[in-house]
Amino acid sequence: MNARSAAAMLLEFGRNGLAVPVLLLVMMAMFVLPLPPLALDVLFTFNISLSLVVILAVIYVRRPLDFAVFPTVLLAATLLRLGLNVASTRVVLMQGHTGPAAAGEVIESFGAFVIGGDYAVGIVVFAILVIINFVVITKGAGRVSEVSARFTLDAMPGKQMAIDADLNAGVLSQAEAQARRQEIREEADFYGAMDGASKFVRGDAVAGILIVLINLFGGLAIGTIQHGLGFGEALRSYALLTVGDGLVAQIPALLLSVATAVLVTRISRSSDMSEQVAAQVLSQPRALGVAAVIIGVMGMVPGMPNVAFLLMAAICAGGALLLRRRRDAMALAEVAGGAQPAAAAGPSAESRELTWDDVEQVDLVGLEVGYRLIPLVDKAQGGELMGRIKGVRRKLSEELGFLIQAVHIRDNLDLPPNAYRISVLGVPVGESEVFPDRDLAINPGQVSGPLAGLETRDPAFGLEAVWIERPRREQAQTLGYTVVDAGTVIATHLSHLLQQHAHELLGHEDVQQLLDRLKRSAPKLVEDLVPKVLPLSVMVKVLQNLLAERVPIRNLRTICETLAEHGPRTQDPAQLTTAVRVALGRSIVQGITGLRQELPVITLDPKLEQMLSDTMLGDDAGPGFEPGLTDRMHQSLAESARRQEMAGEPAVLLVSPKLRPWLARLTRHSVPGLNVLAYNEVPENRRIRVVAAVGR
Repeated sequence: MNARSAAAMLLEFGRNGLAVPVLLLVMMAMFVLPLPPLALDVLFTFNISLSLVVILAVIYVRRPLDFAVFPTVLLAATLLRLGLNVASTRVVLMQGHTGPAAAGEVIESFGAFVIGGDYAVGIVVFAILVIINFVVITKGAGRVSEVSARFTLDAMPGKQMAIDADLNAGVLSQAEAQARRQEIREEADFYGAMDGASKFVRGDAVAGILIVLINLFGGLAIGTIQHGLGFGEALRSYALLTVGDGLVAQIPALLLSVATAVLVTRISRSSDMSEQVAAQVLSQPRALGVAAVIIGVMGMVPGMPNVAFLLMAAICAGGALLLRRRRDAMALAEVAGGAQPAAAAGPSAESRELTWDDVEQVDLVGLEVGYRLIPLVDKAQGGELMGRIKGVRRKLSEELGFLIQAVHIRDNLDLPPNAYRISVLGVPVGESEVFPDRDLAINPGQVSGPLAGLETRDPAFGLEAVWIERPRREQAQTLGYTVVDAGTVIATHLSHLLQQHAHELLGHEDVQQLLDRLKRSAPKLVEDLVPKVLPLSVMVKVLQNLLAERVPIRNLRTICETLAEHGPRTQDPAQLTTAVRVALGRSIVQGITGLRQELPVITLDPKLEQMLSDTMLGDDAGPGFEPGLTDRMHQSLAESARRQEMAGEPAVLLVSPKLRPWLARLTRHSVPGLNVLAYNEVPENRRIRVVAAVGR
């Protein structure tokens, strides 16, 4: 098993929710089950690594709430360390008479190398670490946590009232106010949990002291009484093991105590600790200058370490000079590009009155990309996606019969680096992830072998696919895969979504443009139709209905003639759409089956069709029957459509004109590949072949 597969297994293990329970069970087992020295070495090393990772995460986190799981992590780390203390105590007391290596190499190294093999020095060092941890850091962090929790809870009503005031004044939207309230609740929960977590650290320090005393005196008793060792020999062996064990446990405890203190003393700002220190401590050149003078004077006193003091004074003076020059340069830049006089510059953005120019319109079609996909849309970097999107618009405009609006492309740093998002009328309708340095091998259903790569699905049609390295392109094509690059994947997905949402893109201005173009060749038709027979809004709704049912509106002359014929009798868009579909029946069927004279169709059982017709509640409402029948119809139609697709034939449901609009709406999204036709929409020169009948 390679590293990638092992990492994938661990990730899947964590996703299943088993990692934390298993880890807790392992830590509890250490209190009971004996561990060999090798396992102790591994676990002690892991404990030290975990403590380092936690303290670095605390330093680099931007806000305390961004590490809200810290109290739980602290509890888990404390349990791990206590379990290791119990396990190591068992080994020290049982095997300590054999020598300093009885409890593993980590404890031996800390007992021999860190303190030089002198247990007296080790005891003193351990006592100092305990005093620092218990008296200074843990006590201070506990007090800060307690005060922070109390102040946070006391400030909650005022913060809630401030949010309500901003909401009533229009400064915040409802969503922003809800997010603020959620943040206040999380802040109160966090500091309350930190108040309790500081008690874990304090109790862990006390437990460390007691465990060291037990190991030392218990080891002396066991070594002298049970194993017959001399007092000096027993003291040396068990003292070195005890001090080594105590240092191994106390150093991670000290790191976690420091992490707790750092986190509770942080101010909640959108910057990490390094940025805050650099911005607030090192941004005062006067402080560094005064410090340089004082340290320089001290370095000139006879008997003082002159070199060290004078060197530090020079460093502080250089830092002060550098900061002063940087501040002066920023001030000059501000003056050079500063604000003009108020009369010349006009009102500022804060003081001027709002106008309609400040209201941004949503993009009809938008494409947002992560930062790694920017080269795909940047012509300066050789990106070809812009040209492909233009080709998609041209192709769809020719097929659908109206101009597809331009696609507004922008980068979005909130997206993952390789992700993109497509929106229509400001609402996201699709998103996926692509890899610019790879090709997508799509399985059309008949491939002769597997491919190594990142398994995924084609975002447009949901087919199984694999992201492969580009040198394997020919191999994938040989196996029967359809191989495309990342730009083609995005363009195909965009084309598919624009076809699905074409009816949303067609508006009044677009329809007026279409009528103006038709007016050049048929002026009388357009003049008599709009607005004499039908208002423009009804015309727009009919065309939108046709596009929603995947019927192109290229043949606008036939559409207008049909509307002019039926418009005096009704202005219902649904009835007019039905009439237009009958007039366009030849082109609709040809778009489904091509030039083949035979039309394979799926029909409804006569009894089912009659029952549906009898229970129709109206032209706009569907039949009235139990929901279970709808589910069975869905399943039967989906299975029949799938069989037709596997046979390489179109899936067509042929029903009565009365049922067609309702069944088309019912199956539009649940059975996307199914075409619903009425009997009167099929041309007379087409032969019908029934391939399936759906019953009750």
